[in-house]
Amino acid sequence: MHIQEWLETVPAISVYLLVGAVIGLESVGIPLPGEIILVSSALLASQHGEIDPLVLGACASAGAIVGDSIGYAIGRKGGRPLLARLGRRFPRHFGEAQIALAERSFEKWGMWAVFFGRFVALLRIFAGPLAGVLRMPYWKFLTANVLGGIVWAGGTTAVVYSVGIVAEAWLKRFSWLGLVVAVLFGVASMLVLRNRARKAAARPSAAVEPVPAAD
Repeated sequence: MHIQEWLETVPAISVYLLVGAVIGLESVGIPLPGEIILVSSALLASQHGEIDPLVLGACASAGAIVGDSIGYAIGRKGGRPLLARLGRRFPRHFGEAQIALAERSFEKWGMWAVFFGRFVALLRIFAGPLAGVLRMPYWKFLTANVLGGIVWAGGTTAVVYSVGIVAEAWLKRFSWLGLVVAVLFGVASMLVLRNRARKAAARPSAAVEPVPAAD
């Protein structure tokens, strides 16, 4: 069963709790489809009046902020050994290459890596724990965490919800043409922001020069 079809079968309060919990666990450092759940729920809200998009965005933002804060505390306490254990258990997400890229992003951008990391799947999982491992000052982390969580979760909810509303209205007037245009507009808006975040995360890796071999 598709995620959105499954969400249609559960009460609104359950959707709010599910979105907050999945995004929260993903932010702690557990690889889960937080963005897919959020997008599906926001689209569902545009089609069913029982789900309030404001409450949905607030729950998603709260899950992101709380989850990242827990991840920060775990990373600060566990340190490098924690990353090593995660690398052995989840090599695709916490392998040496992924950790090295995330570390270069943090060294280059500091607290902005936490903010922009919200828009990149890999950094969204890493941001909290890695900020704790690298002992980023908590006030810097908290500032970027709160701003990033609200902009990402609230912005994603608003964009997808708006696209869903416009698509439904245009579909009644212009059939499939309106749906295609509305969806393309929403996808383009999200891709532009995500592309900027990815470029910000990739620049540090390009800036690191290889160490010359010893003679």
